[in-house]
Amino acid sequence: MRLSFALMASAASAVAVLSAPLAHAEAVTYTIEPTHTFATFEIGHFGASTNRGRFDKKSGAVTLDRAAKTGKVEISIDTTSINTGTAAFDKHLQSADLFDAAKFPTMTFVGDKFSFNGDKVSEVAGQLTLLGKTAPVTLKATQFNCYQSPMLKREVCGGDFEATIDRTTWGMNYGVDWGFPKNVRIVVQVEAVKQ
Repeated sequence: MRLSFALMASAASAVAVLSAPLAHAEAVTYTIEPTHTFATFEIGHFGASTNRGRFDKKSGAVTLDRAAKTGKVEISIDTTSINTGTAAFDKHLQSADLFDAAKFPTMTFVGDKFSFNGDKVSEVAGQLTLLGKTAPVTLKATQFNCYQSPMLKREVCGGDFEATIDRTTWGMNYGVDWGFPKNVRIVVQVEAVKQ
């Protein structure tokens, strides 16, 4: 009886030790903090200058498991909220020539392939849906960190991410015949609050 109790205790200890790493692997959900999150774009203007703009309305969530090195991010961007600082340019960007915001008021990025450098996210691969079409995009991190916010009293994770895309992949062809570049640089500054 003592022997079988000892064997059972040893088995229980072994299971506890083996399952310990699994107990630490836990997915945490973070909600996008809109005042520290911006999606901006840059596109050349006939080789003379660079046009820039950003989207002021965005929402979404991130699920992150740093121990398992996995995650998922879903961000929705309101294309009617485009802001270049020039009203006439904003109106043209929202028109059917470009973002067609009346027909497609939302673009989304869903990323589910996270790469890590140590415990920091180094890139997120996923799918960008724009103008009703979906194609792959990989956002590379130029910096990433998690910190305890002294104001929110919660953990916040975030970083700066960027990618260069060919806009014609999504059917945004305006101006290509005149020499406007196909390639657009996307820069995403994002912070998300632990729930």
